[in-house]
Amino acid sequence: MTSKADALQKVEAYAHSLFDAARGKGEVEQEPRDVRKALKFSPEIRDVLKRMEKEKDLPLLEQLYDDVKNLITYGDQVATVNVTTAMRMNAELRGKVRAKCEKDLGVPVRLVERVDPKIMGGIILETNGHRRDASVRAQLVNIRKTLSSSYQGGAEA
Repeated sequence: MTSKADALQKVEAYAHSLFDAARGKGEVEQEPRDVRKALKFSPEIRDVLKRMEKEKDLPLLEQLYDDVKNLITYGDQVATVNVTTAMRMNAELRGKVRAKCEKDLGVPVRLVERVDPKIMGGIILETNGHRRDASVRAQLVNIRKTLSSSYQGGAEA
């Protein structure tokens, strides 16, 4: 059974496949009402639908439609945010991260998630060449630097 987080990631991947296929053919209109026109049953569309059927993801079609409509509406204004966490995010946390990023960036975001246990906890966000590191590992490095710089001038106890 597909988890909600897996389903959201699949829908996002399918939406981008469909959007890229439509954009590549010059069939993307800027009006959301033209989504159906942009998503004619081209070979690319049939391939995505076959893949969804094979993966038993057809129940995700409604969400897929909404995601493609969002991509068509906002086009390249959708920001990709790389998110690194120590553990896989649940749907609630993913929603909060997405909402915060959208508020900060002022555009819809596409989250690309990565799990790296080495960061120990917290989160690292990267987009458009900017990095916000709120990981436990980064905090420990900063504490170590602060302690070593304040110790250099003092005497050992």
